[in-house]
Amino acid sequence: MDIPPLAGKIALLSLGALPLSFALNYVSVLSYPLGVVLMSTLILGLLSLAIYSLSRSDVYYDPLYAVFAVFAFTSVVDLLIALQEDGYMAGFMAFYTKEGEPYLRTAHGVFICYWDGIVHYLLYLAMTGAIRKRKSYRNLGLYWLGSFIMSILVFLPGNILGKYSSEIRPTFFLTIPFLLVPCWAGLRVFNQTQVPTCCTPNMVEEDQRKGLLRRPVDLALIIYLIFAAFFTLFRGLVVLDCPMDACFVYIYQYEPYLRDPVTYPKVQMLVNMFYVLPFYGLAIYALIFPGCSWLPDWALVFAGAIGQAQFSHMGASMHLRTPFTYRVPEDAWASFFVCNLLYALGPHLLAFRCLWRPAFFLRPPPGPPAHHEKQH
Repeated sequence: MDIPPLAGKIALLSLGALPLSFALNYVSVLSYPLGVVLMSTLILGLLSLAIYSLSRSDVYYDPLYAVFAVFAFTSVVDLLIALQEDGYMAGFMAFYTKEGEPYLRTAHGVFICYWDGIVHYLLYLAMTGAIRKRKSYRNLGLYWLGSFIMSILVFLPGNILGKYSSEIRPTFFLTIPFLLVPCWAGLRVFNQTQVPTCCTPNMVEEDQRKGLLRRPVDLALIIYLIFAAFFTLFRGLVVLDCPMDACFVYIYQYEPYLRDPVTYPKVQMLVNMFYVLPFYGLAIYALIFPGCSWLPDWALVFAGAIGQAQFSHMGASMHLRTPFTYRVPEDAWASFFVCNLLYALGPHLLAFRCLWRPAFFLRPPPGPPAHHEKQH
């Protein structure tokens, strides 16, 4: 997969968030929640107009250029929030976390800001760079789509259901576009023309005739997916207060963060159980039976989703903002880290396998098998 060059113009525009957020931190009207939401709306509107006037041809070519450019700006803002909450800088976004979204001061909020400010930011620069060069960014877009949707699926319900539900401010309604944009963006990304593969019909036929024992990588992935599915189901049962002794031991001795009243970890485990678990079952099927052309795309989506989820979950489980009683015990660090790292790594290996050797997942070529009958 070719990685397009980063968009320098968007990088410069997004870095304008630094002086702007520093200046806004000293505007007295932003000490009120309504002032924060009005100012945020005004800034996003002016930013959209600036992007349209500076890159009109790129926006006409692909409207997602404007979306990614705006999101790149907000990613820098999120990185500033995370760095300030962790004490690495001061005087930038204190007004926003105080009067806008106080739940960003939680350990989970800090780590989704880190992910958005680093991973999503690089993806936005790469995708806008691809649009400027008129290149395909479909694979990057699918990874971003999964990551972005997973962040929203956990963060928004966690804000409503958790202990910060009484502190929801008017800025919460600014997240409504974040629910609608991924739906529209996802349709556009999925509808983009797939990058043609170098697989010939003979290669497709040869790969699809191989049994599972002749595909050791796929066999290893299936074994991994089975264990990951059981782990997903188990943690879902844990947060549902399953009375089994194993669940009791796990939640108190290995992942007490699952009991944190912020509810982000509980929502995360339930999202995994209801969405990731079925995908694992379908992925196992697609690795056994050839011609499941949907797997490469959805493997990228779920790789992005689980990467974001595990980064936030692992970081918040050990962060100082999490109360001591809910942090991972020191004697369980090794097992916690290994299990959760493997849980994050496996979907990425699955996505890489699908991109590396896609012939097994392509639709079989039409017509009779390509073989020559003996001449008598």
